[in-house]
Amino acid sequence: MLIGRLGEIGSEKPAVFLNENEAVFVDSLIDDWSRDSLLNGGFDRVAKSDLNTLPRVKVSEFRVAAPLARPTKIICVGLNYKAHAAETGMPVPDEPIIFMKTPDSFIGPFDDIEIPPGSEKTDYEVELAIVIGKQARYLKSEADAKDIILGYTVSQDVSERHWQVERGGQWDKGKGFPTFNPCGPWINTDPNLDPQKLQLICKVDGETRQDSNTDDMIFGVYHTVWYISQFMELFPGDVINTGTPFGVAMGMNPPKFLKPGQVVETTIENIGTIKSKTV
Repeated sequence: MLIGRLGEIGSEKPAVFLNENEAVFVDSLIDDWSRDSLLNGGFDRVAKSDLNTLPRVKVSEFRVAAPLARPTKIICVGLNYKAHAAETGMPVPDEPIIFMKTPDSFIGPFDDIEIPPGSEKTDYEVELAIVIGKQARYLKSEADAKDIILGYTVSQDVSERHWQVERGGQWDKGKGFPTFNPCGPWINTDPNLDPQKLQLICKVDGETRQDSNTDDMIFGVYHTVWYISQFMELFPGDVINTGTPFGVAMGMNPPKFLKPGQVVETTIENIGTIKSKTV
C-alpha cells in the first residue's frame, strides 16, 4: 500500500495512492497519517477496509503533501555509505553517526527548497527514509527492528555545509533550516520491499550527481533501527534518514553547491521520485 497526503498547506488529508495518477482519501477512517492515528491502529484500520467503496480522485488535481503529519522526530545517520565517506576524506565510522533534523524542515515532495540568506554551500543528499510504525525501545535484535517499520519513502536531506562543518562541529546546525527535508511522494508499506537493494539517484537540472545503491550502506536499515532504539524511544511516524551515497556537491572539485533557480530531482527504486525547485 502507498500511503500519503494530498491538499494545500493546512488542509492536507490522508490518502492511499492506487497508482501515480489516482488516490482515495481515507479521512473517513483516520484523522491523518500521524503519530496518534498510527498508535491507535489507524494503519491496520485502513489496510483492512474496502477502499473500492471510496471515490477515486486524480492526484494531479491536488498538491502532494508530505506523507506524514508533524513527525515528532527526524533522526539522521551520517557517513553511512562507503563511497561517500571516501569522497569526504573521513574514516569509516565504527558506529552509526546520529544527528537530528528539525520536524519543521519536513515538507512536501514537490515544494520549493529555500536557499538560506547568504548561503553559498547548500548541498543535496538523496536518502532512503525509514518510517516507524510501532512504539519501541531497547529492541533485542535486528529482526525485531524489521517488525516495527511501517515503510519507506524518498528523502532529500538538504544540508548547509558552512553551518554544518565550519560553525562549531554540530551537524544539526546545517540540517534544520526551513524546507530542508522534502519527502515523499508517499510511503511504500510493502513488507516484501528489500531496503538493501534499491538504486538511489539525485539529479540537479537534469545532471546526474548521485547514482548508487543501498547495498553500499555501512550500517544496514535493520541494524540502524535496532541501534537507535538502544538510546531513543521510537514512535509511529518517526522518520529515520539513513544516509547519502557519494556524489554530493561538497565532494566535487570544484564543489557544485545549489543556487536559486535549480531543480533537484530525487529518485529511489521501487518507491518514487520527488522534485523541488530551489528559491
